[in-house]
Amino acid sequence: MRPTFHPTLVNGSAGDPVLFVDCLFEQRALLFDLGDIQALPPRKLLRISHVFVSHAHMDHFIGFDWLLRILLGREKDLQLFGLPGLLAQVEHKLRAYTWNLVHNYLSNFTLRVTEVDGNGAGRRASFRCRSAFHREDEASLLCPENVLLHEPAMQVRCTLLDHGGIPCLAYALEEQAHVNVWKNRLQELGLPVGAWLRDVKQAVLRYEPEQWQIQVAWREDGAQRERLVSLAELKSALRIVPGQKIAYVTDVAWHQDNVAHIVELARDADLLYIEAAFMERDAEHGQRKFHLTARPAGEIARAAHVGSVIPMHFSPRYVGEDRALLRAEVEAAFGGASMTAF
Repeated sequence: MRPTFHPTLVNGSAGDPVLFVDCLFEQRALLFDLGDIQALPPRKLLRISHVFVSHAHMDHFIGFDWLLRILLGREKDLQLFGLPGLLAQVEHKLRAYTWNLVHNYLSNFTLRVTEVDGNGAGRRASFRCRSAFHREDEASLLCPENVLLHEPAMQVRCTLLDHGGIPCLAYALEEQAHVNVWKNRLQELGLPVGAWLRDVKQAVLRYEPEQWQIQVAWREDGAQRERLVSLAELKSALRIVPGQKIAYVTDVAWHQDNVAHIVELARDADLLYIEAAFMERDAEHGQRKFHLTARPAGEIARAAHVGSVIPMHFSPRYVGEDRALLRAEVEAAFGGASMTAF
């Protein structure tokens, strides 16, 4: 199965936790946390449609300004999600700059910012370039079951966790289902592989009827060919299988309420990106800092029955061999091999 989601931990295990997820068939990307993102080239930053921020500590939010700089002057909407207070935080960042020339821009880059409380409610507002990024269109909204993004191809939901007296959001990205296309069977039907298959996959995920049709056009032997095909005709070339699931958890205190919420969020995920900030020899320090240590991270991954665990957000105190030992502690508690960040 060719995966839809292609995740990359941008700064490896020890840098700012930033997860870039390229959505292959959607022609866009999602970003989880907004720390240092300068390792991402502009062509990748321009693919981002949604950003999900865990909390506004500097190592999770300092990349906002860089992303703004890259997207400014583009005809683009960017959706940004985070905790209550995010609207004010974004507004203050935008007000720190002078926008007297933006009325000359041909494009109208727009930020659509949503803050959610983790209990199904939130607020949303827009900040448009041509309006000098003044707050507009503010309104309350509901997020049933804490689902922040719901589309035929995928959804993102969150859960509210505790980071030592302040809230923090963890996220799960789930593909609704995965539609495989068998190229040899397409050939048997006399049809080419092409961009039209994206529309077919979306139609399947929307549960369109078998009579649903699509116009297929291609060139063959120097001639332009066209054909109208239905989902019923394509059925033999399509196979629907369970979709991918990726969970992202960072900056959380070690206690049972957090553990229960993380396990529920990450249950049966293919990949769990989870902080393992400290080794067990430094567990007391981890408790003071309200971060997970290696053993609990691995135990949570095991309890959630995830396919693979990717530990991250290592403390900078660990270098060289200590990083390998930290990862080994996660693996031992998980009961299987963890994956590296590279």
